[in-house]
Amino acid sequence: MIERSHHELRKAFGDLLKGNVCMFAASVFDPISVRMAGDLGFEVAIQGGSVASLQVLGAPDIALLTLDEYVEQVSRVGRASQIPIIADADHGYGNALNVMRTVTELQKAGVAALTLEDTHLPARYDEQAPVLIEQEEAASKIYAARFARSDDALSIIARSNVAVTTLEDSIARTTAYEKAGADAICLVGVKDFDHLHALTAHLRVPIMLINYANPALSDIEKLSAANVRIVINGHAPYLAAIEATYAALCEQSGTEGNERSLPELLARYTLSDNYREWAEIYLKSGRDSN
Repeated sequence: MIERSHHELRKAFGDLLKGNVCMFAASVFDPISVRMAGDLGFEVAIQGGSVASLQVLGAPDIALLTLDEYVEQVSRVGRASQIPIIADADHGYGNALNVMRTVTELQKAGVAALTLEDTHLPARYDEQAPVLIEQEEAASKIYAARFARSDDALSIIARSNVAVTTLEDSIARTTAYEKAGADAICLVGVKDFDHLHALTAHLRVPIMLINYANPALSDIEKLSAANVRIVINGHAPYLAAIEATYAALCEQSGTEGNERSLPELLARYTLSDNYREWAEIYLKSGRDSN
């Protein structure tokens, strides 16, 4: 096998964005999974931030993972991969200056692209749904990311959650992100193709979708025609690995029959009840923690 350099993989990802076919990205989490993805014909993969939080911390996806910890995980995947890797860079781990550091470190880790979202992270105690930061601040992160990359082939993807704001606001935001130099726009929370067309008619850059098993957005030909080039269908491989690990350990320990569902496993072993209690004590506004 002829190994491709990181720059070559970035160019390959850029070619996917410039193409006319929608691709489903493999969700990978270690060297073996990314080799499997390449062997099975996937042309692009993603290392999810939520998956890294589970792997590194055994914790829920509540912005506890540090940049260094995430970069370590991505580096392991990047060393083994012969397909382009998208890094889920969350909010860039801080403000626009932090974003510059994030881009530098993830570029060294070998990623072909990274997503930067406009979500306020970490969330405040009283935030019941994702809250978006100001459009100007989010656009400044895209400007900073472009300035920080030393390889222009590295793709900067602006991500926005359209389910928590108005159509007008989403259009204004993605217009600003495209103007700031985003190489693609990633959308979360699209309902159907009518919603997708309304959200993207003004855009010239390619689209990436985060699609959580929404059958209304499963037609690959219609996705391709709508300028969607990458679709992320969740992180089923690592979740399946959690279930398989539990089943194998039950067998080895002689405790078969102690079945738990995936939500039960995640709740128990990510200590989610503990984090809720700690949030109640230390994050709830106006509460005396003494």
